[in-house]
Amino acid sequence: MITRLLLAMSLFASLSAPLLADQDGVSFSHKDWELACDNTLTCRAAGYSAEEGAGGSVLLVRAGGPNAVTHGRVVLADTGDDDSKVVNNLALWIDDRALGDVAKADNDEWTLTDEQTQALINGIKGSGKVEFRGGEEPFDLSSNGAFAVLLKMDDAQGRLSTPGALVRKGNKPENSVPAAVAMPVIQQVKVVKADARPLTADELALLKPKLIASLTDDDSCDNLAPSDDQPEEGAEPLTLTPVDDAHVLIAALCWRGAYNEGYGYWLIDKALQGTPQLVTDSGSDYSEGVITEAQKGRGIGDCWSTAAWVWDGKAFEQSSDATTGMCRAIRAGGAWQLPTWVTEVKAASLP
Repeated sequence: MITRLLLAMSLFASLSAPLLADQDGVSFSHKDWELACDNTLTCRAAGYSAEEGAGGSVLLVRAGGPNAVTHGRVVLADTGDDDSKVVNNLALWIDDRALGDVAKADNDEWTLTDEQTQALINGIKGSGKVEFRGGEEPFDLSSNGAFAVLLKMDDAQGRLSTPGALVRKGNKPENSVPAAVAMPVIQQVKVVKADARPLTADELALLKPKLIASLTDDDSCDNLAPSDDQPEEGAEPLTLTPVDDAHVLIAALCWRGAYNEGYGYWLIDKALQGTPQLVTDSGSDYSEGVITEAQKGRGIGDCWSTAAWVWDGKAFEQSSDATTGMCRAIRAGGAWQLPTWVTEVKAASLP
C-alpha cells in the first residue's frame, strides 16, 4: 500500500496540469500495462499476463466526455497449436470469487459486462487477484503497471479528482470533464490510374538533391544518400507515380532491417520544379491514393505499428496511426488495435 501511495504521489506531481490527448494522441506503458488515447479522447488500456505468451490480454475502452462508461474485452493467447483446447466457456474470478461467465463475441474475443469491468478495475488497481478460468490454464491478469496506466488514462481525458475517475475519485464536478472530440473527416479524392515508373537519369539528377534536402533530423533515409561503406550499386530505383494532372508521387527505399523495410514517399508538382513534401519515410505501399505503413515490432509478427495517408486533392492527409499492443505473443498480427489518430474517410462528391 505504501509503495502504491508513493507511486500515486510521484505521478500526480507530474500531472499537475491535465495531459489531454491532442492531435498526436497519448501513448504510455508501464510494466504489464499500456495506454493509447486518440485524438477524439477515446482511451484504450491493455493489460497482459506477467509471463509472455501466457493467458491473454484485457482491453479497457472508454470514450471521452462526462459519465462515459468503461467497457472491457478479453482475448486468450492463441499458440497456433492445432491440438489446443477450444474454449467455449470463460469465467471471471476475483480473489477466488466467481463473478460470472464472460460472453463470447466475434473474432475469438470475449465481452465483459459493465459490472464485471468495474470489478476488474477495482481488482487491478488494488491488490486483487484477477483471473479468467475456462482455458487450458487460467489466465492470470497482471496488475503490475495498471495503477499508473489508469491514472494516465484519467489525466488524458481530464477526469482527475472527478466522481468518474478510475483511480482517484474526487468532488470535482463530472460536467467539468472535457467532451469527446468529433472525428476529423477526410474527403478522399480519386487519383488517376497510372503505374509507377523508374525515374530517368535526368529526373534523378534533378530530384535527388531536393529529396535529401527535405529530410530532417527525425527522418531516416540512408539509402537515398548512402555513406562510403554503403555503396549505391544495385540500389532499388526511385519511382514516379502520377497522382492527378498536377502532382506526382516519388518513392524511394529508405531503409531495410532484419524483417522490415521503409519507403519514403514525396509529393511534388508534375514538372518536378517545386519543393518535394515528405509524407513518410517508413511507408510500405501505395495504391489508389492511399499510402500505407505496416511495420513488425519483431520477426514473429505478434505486434505491429500501422499508419495510412489519404489523398484529398491537395495533399496526403494522415488517416490513421496505431499499434496492436505489446509484443507478448498473444496472437499473430497482434492482440488489439490501439490507435492514437483516427479519422473518417469519405469519398469526395464530384463537382
